[in-house]
Amino acid sequence: MKALNEMKLTLESRSVNEGYARVAVSAFVASLDPTVEELSDIKTAVSEAVTNCIVHGYRDTMGRIYIWVGIFADNSVKIRIRDRGCGIADIRQAMEPLYTSQPDERAGLGFAVMQSFCDKLTVRSTPGKGTTVTLLKKIESRSQC
Repeated sequence: MKALNEMKLTLESRSVNEGYARVAVSAFVASLDPTVEELSDIKTAVSEAVTNCIVHGYRDTMGRIYIWVGIFADNSVKIRIRDRGCGIADIRQAMEPLYTSQPDERAGLGFAVMQSFCDKLTVRSTPGKGTTVTLLKKIESRSQC
C-alpha cells in the first residue's frame, strides 16, 4: 500500500534532537485528527525509538538518525526510525522487558513501551550496520459533524 503523504527527517544523534523528532512526527500526524491519547502514544513511541538510537545505537559516538513517516488511506501511520550504529546481536533478548545492555543506567523498557503504545512493532538489525524500528499505529476515525 502506497502512502497518501510522507515525510523524511534526518537528525544527528544528539539528545537535544529527541524532542524535535517527537514534535515533528506528531505535527505531521496531526492531519489525521488523532485524539490526544493517540498523539501521546505516538510521541512516546518515537521518543523511545530515537533515544535507543542515541544511547544504544551510537553509544559514545555521533551518527545520523533517519526517520520516515507515512500516512495511509486506512488512517494508519507507519513510522520507520533507523540508525547506522552498532546494531543488535540478539533482537529477541533486547526486546525482553527489563533487558538492557547498560544495566547501571537504563531500565530496559524501551521496546516494551513502544509495543504498548503501537499496534505493531518490527525491529530489524544487523550487528555493525544498524537497526531499523518500524512502528504502526491505527488512528481511529471519527465522524465529522
